[in-house]
Amino acid sequence: MHFLSVLSLLTSNVWLVSAQVTIYQPNNQVIFGGSSSATKTRTNIAAAATYTGAAAYDPTILQPPPPPNPPIPTNQSIQLYSGGMNGLSKSQVGAFFGFSIEMSVATHVLGKNSSLVQVPFLNLMANIKERAGWVQVRVGGNTQESAELVQSLPNGTILAKDTSNAFNPTGTPPLAYTSDLLYLMNNISAFTNTRWFLGLPFFNTTPFAVGILEQGQAILGNNLIALQAGNEPDLYAQPPRTHRPTGYSPFDYMGDIGSLINQVSSNSLVPNKNNLFIIPSISATVWTPEQVWDTGIVGTYTSSLYGLAVERYPANNCAAVYGTGKAINPQDVFPNYLTHNASTNLITGYLNSTQFAMTSVKPMLMFETNTASCSGFPGISDSFGAALWGLDWAFTMAYNNFSTALFHVGGQNAYYNPFTPPPTNQSSFHQWTIGPIYYSALVMAEALGPSNASQVLDITQNEFAPTYVIYENGTPTKLALFNFITDPSGANDWIATFSVGGGQTGQPGATPSSVKVKYLSAPSVSTKGNFTWAGQTFGNNFESDGRLQGNLDVQTVNCDTTAGTCQVKVPAPSFTLVFLTDTALSAVSPGATLTFPTSAVTRTANTVFIDPTMLSGSNGHYGMQDKEGATSSGSSSGALGLRQTFPGSFALVCAVIVMGTFAIWHP
Repeated sequence: MHFLSVLSLLTSNVWLVSAQVTIYQPNNQVIFGGSSSATKTRTNIAAAATYTGAAAYDPTILQPPPPPNPPIPTNQSIQLYSGGMNGLSKSQVGAFFGFSIEMSVATHVLGKNSSLVQVPFLNLMANIKERAGWVQVRVGGNTQESAELVQSLPNGTILAKDTSNAFNPTGTPPLAYTSDLLYLMNNISAFTNTRWFLGLPFFNTTPFAVGILEQGQAILGNNLIALQAGNEPDLYAQPPRTHRPTGYSPFDYMGDIGSLINQVSSNSLVPNKNNLFIIPSISATVWTPEQVWDTGIVGTYTSSLYGLAVERYPANNCAAVYGTGKAINPQDVFPNYLTHNASTNLITGYLNSTQFAMTSVKPMLMFETNTASCSGFPGISDSFGAALWGLDWAFTMAYNNFSTALFHVGGQNAYYNPFTPPPTNQSSFHQWTIGPIYYSALVMAEALGPSNASQVLDITQNEFAPTYVIYENGTPTKLALFNFITDPSGANDWIATFSVGGGQTGQPGATPSSVKVKYLSAPSVSTKGNFTWAGQTFGNNFESDGRLQGNLDVQTVNCDTTAGTCQVKVPAPSFTLVFLTDTALSAVSPGATLTFPTSAVTRTANTVFIDPTMLSGSNGHYGMQDKEGATSSGSSSGALGLRQTFPGSFALVCAVIVMGTFAIWHP
């Protein structure tokens, strides 16, 4: 594989450079542009009761919870020690915080095919890579369970849904996909050092469909981390899934895993047979992790297992989305996300499992999580409060010895997306929408850094002000300070007064003479969009190409060298990252970052301007099921998959981005 030149990168989605325009839109895609009878406002519970557009752009704004009474202490003392502290986590990788992309929306997020890669996605992954060294992404979810790898699909399509066979409560349709999806992922890896988790379909077991394993190893190579063997198998016998008999148990699941491993052991197309699979990825609503471990599955199949995993959301919004269960008013549960107790309570059920994983010398993964299952809550999942919650939840998992946390990405109908491409019929004039959880991921990458030696310690003194210290090789390098409270008066700002050694510690004083500080900020926990990280932002809905905008603001705080203390303010609300050494800051400060600009335009002689509403219905609307249309005369398909046209290894001879898509020509 080699790369010769990158010529140009342009603005939004799937238009190939040519005298013709092809519009590609997934079947049944929700189109933004719904109406609301009330005026949008940023000052009250947003006037969105009658909003009918896509969830990803829902204008609902909730009221922030009032400040706690009694108020939090306004000054908290933190004593750090040289050489480490009791209770530190295991060493964590900088790429700890990753993403889980629902397989059915993979082509909308990653790119149309291996020749057309989404530029904003490249930029978003490059941001993480420049801070953490690499990125972890899973492509899977419920839609992997019945996904079928096929030789080809009509008109160069690489992924197609059969929406007529979708099942509830997750509404996930069966899929057909081609190996070009894996080539697309590998091309992304070449630019951003992204490494991938995939999932085996587990609906049928006689035999298991292992094509994704065979092709995954052949195409992704070392960029393939492992494959999930079963997605929430504890729900397999629960209506409406019922693709296992009633009474399906952890021992039955162990039998399935044994059958899978036995089948793979004789498969010559799977050269690497060790450390392959991730189990059991249960939801923990029917089985407990301990019930699975008690079967002996890990010891029995240890050489075939990469790691152990669970999936967990703190709540669900299934009643609103699918009409199942009791309806939840987001305003009522918003305060639940704005306290450290939310994370510490959630982690309790996994403490035995993280210890068991370490004893078994296997990583423990949170394979899918986010604010709430069934797409999240309006006004919570897309608010600044979610950014703080996601960051605190990630720190809590890292402190308690999870090795990876993957936050889920859905489609246009999800509130919780870390990032959302525009609906395809708006891609010529709208950019991406970056959600609060992506800010959490970016900040976590900086907090842990690229050393892969970061150890986390929870030193929280107040539930509304979670506090962590990060050590690297025995040296305290960062403090992570939260304030969940919304109070513009400043009365609930708090001061962290800290020192390293000195005093009564029995150690020489090692408090720095000054520290650098970055803030993750918004006016309120209920604020939507335009959050700032060290003064930079991804903007509001439809405003991002995946690159931070604005002037970087890293503040310098001078310390009291006589007293041997430093004081750092933590505004309400905010997250504050304190860099205790210059090396810690420089390690996560991108220099000449490889990003992919989207500022050029196509030649106007070959550009056609058409009402997107009319165009969305005129061609391409059924691109994931039937045919893909083109606007040029005499063409039935304006953009066949170039890998189909030019098979062979990926060689970047000429790269052109058109409307935000990286078009790769294969010689």
